[in-house]
Amino acid sequence: MEEVLPPIDPGNLRDYHDIYGAFNWSMLEREFDWSKGGIYNVAAEAVDRHGRDRSDRVAIHSVRANGEVRSLTFREMSRFSSQFADGLLRMGISRGDRVFVYLDRRSELFVSIIGIVKMGGIACPFFSALGPEAVKDRLQDGTPAAVVTSPYLQERISTVLKEVTPSPRVICVGEDVPQGAVPYSKVLASGSPEMKAADMRPDDPYIIHYTSGSTGKPKGIVLPHRAMLQQFSGAKYVADLREDDVYWCTADPGWVTGTSMGMFGPWYLGSTIISYEGRFDARAWYSLMDRFKVNVWFTAPTALRMLMKAGDTLVKEFDLSALRQVCSAGEPLNPHVVRWGMDVLGKRIHDNWWQTETGAPCISNFRCMDIRPGSMGRPVPGVVAKVVDGNGTELPSGKEGFLALRPGWPSMMVGIWGSEDRYREYFRIPGWYVSGDQAYMDSDGYIWFLGRADDVIKTSGERLGPFEVESALIEHPAVAESAVVGKPDELRGEIVKAFIVLRPGNEPSERLREDITNFVRVRLAYYAYPREIEFVEALPKTRSGKIMRRVLKAKEGGQELGDLSMLED
Repeated sequence: MEEVLPPIDPGNLRDYHDIYGAFNWSMLEREFDWSKGGIYNVAAEAVDRHGRDRSDRVAIHSVRANGEVRSLTFREMSRFSSQFADGLLRMGISRGDRVFVYLDRRSELFVSIIGIVKMGGIACPFFSALGPEAVKDRLQDGTPAAVVTSPYLQERISTVLKEVTPSPRVICVGEDVPQGAVPYSKVLASGSPEMKAADMRPDDPYIIHYTSGSTGKPKGIVLPHRAMLQQFSGAKYVADLREDDVYWCTADPGWVTGTSMGMFGPWYLGSTIISYEGRFDARAWYSLMDRFKVNVWFTAPTALRMLMKAGDTLVKEFDLSALRQVCSAGEPLNPHVVRWGMDVLGKRIHDNWWQTETGAPCISNFRCMDIRPGSMGRPVPGVVAKVVDGNGTELPSGKEGFLALRPGWPSMMVGIWGSEDRYREYFRIPGWYVSGDQAYMDSDGYIWFLGRADDVIKTSGERLGPFEVESALIEHPAVAESAVVGKPDELRGEIVKAFIVLRPGNEPSERLREDITNFVRVRLAYYAYPREIEFVEALPKTRSGKIMRRVLKAKEGGQELGDLSMLED
């Protein structure tokens, strides 16, 4: 019998089938001030209206790496972002200009993004762990008018800034501002806190997010102001947020999850968000959720697996009784992690599927429906998602094919910066947006991820997605993480090779290798078990935590590794 985790309570989305069948995106318009004649701008909706109506409500608790906390109300966030927006205009930055933000997770990062968007600019936030070459690629691609950064990060890219033409203005946050840079405090002081947000059109871009590079060279994905409809939907129905909730999305604003579901979505509802500057540490994470009484937590499978690796007893030291909802996105969520959530956290973990290109969640495990561990769930109301063949024909349940969406959802990208050809490639099958993922749909409409089209393994005449094998591997008590690729083989075309990170207390050995092989062999089809296992200290990941299987596959095939600018140190 198929494993099912039933709903505990329905949450904000009371009945999936009823709402999905009757849903229209226009139903959400009344949630926004622009529908009542207000300004059309995501920054105005996220911050300014709460600055008027819920002015003393805390918008953000910004926790620095040293534990220092800076809390800003919606009134303060509205006024500071207006000052920054007006200050940019006074510097000569114009509507439509790109402004890059290269900062650690501190309050100025959030003020800067809101301010850029408020004045009609296009924000482009970067993860602060990016190295000089990764930043250089993006500067050359996006040609920003200005870069907002800090002294130590400016030092990191000082040579790059000299090489880029035209050279952007540099705005520097903090003390000891380098010569030639404009102090952030000066930009803030020059602007008016009463400045109003620019009135934009729905298809006008407000942000560029570069993809993580897990499948190739990062692309600059352009998202429009109308994305607010789906970001609101994601916050209310996927994350199940309520206006008085305290919400922590662990994603950095350098990635789409960190803005669409980490900033804008929750702020449309007036929720308080948590930002944490420090690196991953299991004790620190649990402590933050206890300290701020987090109600809704949105994180990534990689982080959840790292918490599992830290052991099951640590969480008992903390009070997580305020936690109501846990969500995950970024990579497929292994069934074993879902079970761990129930056993250790006492919570269902709701997996979600979306991409930088889709701008907001498109497929989800909602609070009101059964969770089938390993499934990405069902399409969100307003999104049509199907599994199709190469001609765009919808495939029957159980049949593997391309995961595709009907174009036209509000948060769909409006372009790839500087590359119309790469943008059109997503729509190569008429009538569909082709995600690049392989999947199948079961008879109840749940969608199951198999792998990226490039990651599918063809062995002994069969097609195999790596996710199934990886999920079986991490159920072994010695395995912390795994990645599976196809390795060229004269007899079988490809064989399954697994790269495994062991849990603490386990040492690599031939006996353990055989034990893991036999453990998986009895759980999967005859062709699916790994014929080779390599124990490794760590897996190659992007800086957003996605496993770079293409790097492992290229090494096994003796091929060029390609763009490594997004590889973790």
